[in-house]
Amino acid sequence: MTTGVNVQATGENPVHPVHISVTEISYSEKDKALQIISRLFIDDLELSIRAQRKEPDLDLLEPKNGLTTQQLVINYLNEHFRVKLEGKLCKFKYLAVEREDLSLIAYIEIEGVKKVKSLEVFNDAIMGTHDDQSNLVHVTYKSPVKSARLTVNSPSEKFVFDKK
Repeated sequence: MTTGVNVQATGENPVHPVHISVTEISYSEKDKALQIISRLFIDDLELSIRAQRKEPDLDLLEPKNGLTTQQLVINYLNEHFRVKLEGKLCKFKYLAVEREDLSLIAYIEIEGVKKVKSLEVFNDAIMGTHDDQSNLVHVTYKSPVKSARLTVNSPSEKFVFDKK
């Protein structure tokens, strides 16, 4: 029932007292793609997926009934993380999901991107579980990094880039 991460019945976790995720979006000129790396704490993500699926005993790292950690994470992110390029919703190519210490990292790509004028990121992951959740987003596109802190009251941000 547990992921090996100490989650108490109250939902509080002494291992990490803050509720945060970090998503990095970088443009690859060579691949003509936006490459996305999203890091989320395993215990927070597991609580959120349990609530979404109404499965209080779900073990995210060792799911049963033919489910995989990767599929559970992808299904969750499909509902809670979106990117619009020039106002159009992007289709994600999920490359992998892997564990790193107390986090799961999702590797995502948006293919066929020639240039970026505007990029809108919506990320309300874990906000239904922890109302103090902050989802940090860092975007790198032909300029210094642009960043935003997404919260329950402001779960999306639009980034606009100069023509260069």
